[in-house]
Amino acid sequence: MANYTAADVKALREQTGAGMMDVKKALDEANGDKEKAMEIIRLAGLKSLSKREDRTAAAGLIAGEVVDGKVGVMVEANAETDFVVKNEKFIDFAAKVLDAAVKSGATSTEALLEQSAEDGTVKDLVDGLGAVIGEKIEIGKVARMEGENVELYLHHSSADLPAQVGVLVATDAAGAAVARDIAMHIAAFSPLYLDRTTVPADVLEKEKETLTKLTLQEGKPEHIVPKIVEGRLNAFYAENCLVDQDYARDPSKKVGDVLKEHGAKVTDFVRFHVGA
Repeated sequence: MANYTAADVKALREQTGAGMMDVKKALDEANGDKEKAMEIIRLAGLKSLSKREDRTAAAGLIAGEVVDGKVGVMVEANAETDFVVKNEKFIDFAAKVLDAAVKSGATSTEALLEQSAEDGTVKDLVDGLGAVIGEKIEIGKVARMEGENVELYLHHSSADLPAQVGVLVATDAAGAAVARDIAMHIAAFSPLYLDRTTVPADVLEKEKETLTKLTLQEGKPEHIVPKIVEGRLNAFYAENCLVDQDYARDPSKKVGDVLKEHGAKVTDFVRFHVGA
């Protein structure tokens, strides 16, 4: 019988994130030697990396950092299960990936994977963790934002999981007073665009076409349809444009009204939601 206890199994499982049966098998093979068992788990994982390519890494966490109040960086790190995501090893991995993103200035997943991290690259970190844990590990999205003032908000949807939603908001200097509240609003209401001028032309045109068809189907006189459509577009803006949305902390006001009260301006924002 191998020389190890249930506590050894629990400790190695927590350290590696590997499944219970995989840990027991490794400890059996290593005759209770924890270091050797860890190496067995890692090597077994490396051999099966290609087998995990078709799996979906839909669980994950959002990590972010603001440097000197003016540069914000956010990354999404993904795994297959929540069990792995809340493991300290995965959380530490995400912190290292974020650090590489901050230092390198990478603005895409592809660029980030090539950046230096520890004794190799970020891709080496991804492959190494996947080998040890036995799940598909990925870097999802990466964002980098600059402004006079940048605010980060990380939202925990579940008490036992790391942040599942992350928001970066860039404002002018006056916006610093409300930036965090605006970031929390964005986390809750998921605007797609900053204001009406930032809605892509093709998106706006498609919305107009849809509203035109619906209005004609209602039997409205054709000559007044364009005016009705323009009015109905306000509902589209109110749902999708940050400054047109009802403010989360006071729905009697628009976000744009709150910004005007403070003489402030949002210059950019980005919202990450794990798996979205």
